[in-house]
Amino acid sequence: MNGWLIIALLMVLLIISFGALLLFHWDVRKMTNQLDEIIENFGTNELVRTNTHSKTMKHFIAKINRLIYFFKQDQQYKEKREKELKQEITNISHDLRTPLTSIKGFSELLTDPSLTKEEKKEFVTIIQKKIDNLTMMVDSFYELSQMESMDNQMVLERQLLDEHVIEAMLLFYHDFEKKQLKVHVDEGKVSPILGDRKATNRIVINIIQNALRHAKSYFTINLLEEEKYVRLRAINDVDEFDSTELNRIFDRTVTMDASRTGGQLGLGLHIIQQLIHKQAGTVVVEVNENEFTIDVLFKKWT
Repeated sequence: MNGWLIIALLMVLLIISFGALLLFHWDVRKMTNQLDEIIENFGTNELVRTNTHSKTMKHFIAKINRLIYFFKQDQQYKEKREKELKQEITNISHDLRTPLTSIKGFSELLTDPSLTKEEKKEFVTIIQKKIDNLTMMVDSFYELSQMESMDNQMVLERQLLDEHVIEAMLLFYHDFEKKQLKVHVDEGKVSPILGDRKATNRIVINIIQNALRHAKSYFTINLLEEEKYVRLRAINDVDEFDSTELNRIFDRTVTMDASRTGGQLGLGLHIIQQLIHKQAGTVVVEVNENEFTIDVLFKKWT
C-alpha cells in the first residue's frame, strides 16, 4: 500500500515537473519568436514579454530588455549623428563653393583687356576679401577638429580675463572702425579665472567676430563679478532674428545667415560652447527684440 502511494506521488510530481518543463519550453519559444520579430523590425519599441512566475527568468528578461533599450538608443544616436554629418557636409560644400565661385569669376574678369586700372584694383580687392573669408573658414574647420581631438588636452591655470578682452579688442580696432560700430568695453578689474590660455583667447575672439558679423550699430562687453564665476556679457543689436532657432544656435550646422549667402559659418558659437564646457563654465544666449546677448560664465580661480 505504501509502495503504491509513493509511486502515485512520484507520478504526480513527474507529471507536474513535465508540465512545468513544457510551460517553460513554450515560454522560451514564445520569447525567442518575440526576439526574432524585434530583430527584424528593430525600429519598433517592442520589448520581450513573458508570463513566467519564475523570479530568475523575470530578472533575466529584464536584463535582455535593458540591453535592447540601450542598443536602440545607440542606434538612434548613430542615425541622428549620420543625418547631422550629411547636413554638415552639405553646408561645408556650400560654404566653400560660394567664395571659390566668386574668386574664379573675378579672376576670369581680370583677363578682360578692356578693364580700367580702377576696375582691376576693385576686382583684386574683392578677390582678396574672398580669399580671406575662405582662409577663415578653413581655419575654423581645423580649429574644430583640433578641439574635438582627444589628444588636445587643455592646461587649466590662472588667467586674467580682463586682459584677454582688452588685448583682443585692440586686435579688431580697425574692423570696428570700418563697420562704424559704437563700442563700449568695461575695463574694470575682476577676479582671475580658471582657464586654458588659448581656449580663453579663442572664446573672446569668437565673441568679437560674432559681433562684427551681425551687429548693426553697437557692441558692448561687460565683466561681472559673481560668487563662483566671472561673467563675460556681450551685447549687440541684430537684424530680425527667428527666436525659434535660439535653442539650436550652438549647433555647428546653424548660422544666423539663414541663406548662407554671407559666407559665414555657424561654428563660432559652437566652438565657444565646447571650449567653455571644457573649462567647467557655461554659456547662454538671449534675444530680446533686436538685441542679442551672450553670457559666458568662467569659473573663478581658487
